[in-house]
Amino acid sequence: MVEFVDGAPDDLSLVDDPYGTLPWSGPEAAGVGHALITMVEPHRDRLREYNRWYEDNHYFDGAMQLPWMFSGRRFVAPLDLQALRYPAGSPVARPITAGKYVSVYWITPGRRHDHMAWTFATNARHRVTGNISLARDHVFTSFQDHAGSVYRDADVPDVRWSLVDPPAGLVLQVVDADVPEDRDALERWLVTEHLARRLGPGSPATCVLVFRTNPPDPGHSEAVYRSQLAVTNGGRRLTVLWMLDRDPREVWAEHFVDEVERVLASGLGRTALVAPFLPCRMGTNAYEDALFG
Repeated sequence: MVEFVDGAPDDLSLVDDPYGTLPWSGPEAAGVGHALITMVEPHRDRLREYNRWYEDNHYFDGAMQLPWMFSGRRFVAPLDLQALRYPAGSPVARPITAGKYVSVYWITPGRRHDHMAWTFATNARHRVTGNISLARDHVFTSFQDHAGSVYRDADVPDVRWSLVDPPAGLVLQVVDADVPEDRDALERWLVTEHLARRLGPGSPATCVLVFRTNPPDPGHSEAVYRSQLAVTNGGRRLTVLWMLDRDPREVWAEHFVDEVERVLASGLGRTALVAPFLPCRMGTNAYEDALFG
């Protein structure tokens, strides 16, 4: 039973069509409410096949054309960027070079569950029709909730635009509270203190977004469910996405080598991964020859 908001049209000839009724219920405010963050390791012997399937098909029919997912971008880590990752014993990327690609998608506030329901149905259809590639391993994949954003200055566009005109670089940072009960305090420290200090004048980061991981949904495939269970780390984990206006290689030594020490000094948690990426040249085979040693 659909409950229409005030002002629903008199002509409800589409009342039996979900496309005509669904837009009349639920939240619709524009903004970054949630994210799908999916870091994967492609199988080397099927790299070209996987990339063309992902960018030419799955990016659209498994993501961008689905309801409530309004922006997305794929990023890549060539060998020289993989070499900058830390800490060496990361519990997220094993080995530290695992996860050559990361894709980030924004979801409308309050619509994570609606989008996921459609995603599960879509992926089930794709499995039946064979429109799927398993030539990759999930390293860090989950639907996450937006906890807060920090901007370098007032001229930086709202984070809704952060994937449209892609940043020159992306840094994925994974941070764990020592115990689940401390995650809220760690989140507050990141948003109101740590990142606010780090994004001063001259910072290569234009904005930084913080997300909370969620327990996996049983609607996922078994492989993705197991992967997401590890991602949440028992409810202790946060994800930090740094959007850069410069190539991460140009600013790494000055701005990004000490996140482990900075977070540890807070007494609230520790950094599990810091990994830089470049925006993919979508639709091309760029960087494929620079991923494996």
